[in-house]
Amino acid sequence: MPRNVEIKARLDNFSAVAAKAAALADHGPIAIAQDDTFFRCDNGRLKLRVFSETQGELIFYRRTDRQGPKESFYMHSPTASPASLREALTLAHGEIGRVVKDRTLYLLGRTRIHLDKVQGLGEFLELEVVLEDGEPLEAGVREAHRLMADLGIAPSQLVGGAYVDLLTKALR
Repeated sequence: MPRNVEIKARLDNFSAVAAKAAALADHGPIAIAQDDTFFRCDNGRLKLRVFSETQGELIFYRRTDRQGPKESFYMHSPTASPASLREALTLAHGEIGRVVKDRTLYLLGRTRIHLDKVQGLGEFLELEVVLEDGEPLEAGVREAHRLMADLGIAPSQLVGGAYVDLLTKALR
């Protein structure tokens, strides 16, 4: 199963981080509107990411919800019928939340830099350092820490969990 090292951080100055990401990146910016629906899943997280009426992907992933760099295992499965897949998954598993965001994607080598504007939550950075098969976790962690420093992200900005968890807490 593919894996990466991820971090998520709350942003105080979206524009400043975007400028730094643009200066570092090999590719981007790429604007992506995303509508993620999360479903009950006992052994990880299962979400349907919808890009349009005819384009989406089902994503299963498993990772800890702690702050800082963490290993994530994931699988993607594309779909041309996201609405009917959402209905089937809701009937089968139950929907636990929905996250709507505007994402700006930058690519730097093997790392995906996501700058997210999440409805109801605010602005965030996600880094995903893709690991090679058999590559030690520590290599990705070092790269994530280096990029955090290059982008001006302080450890105090790091958050754990998924956006759906943060939204659930915010609604309580």
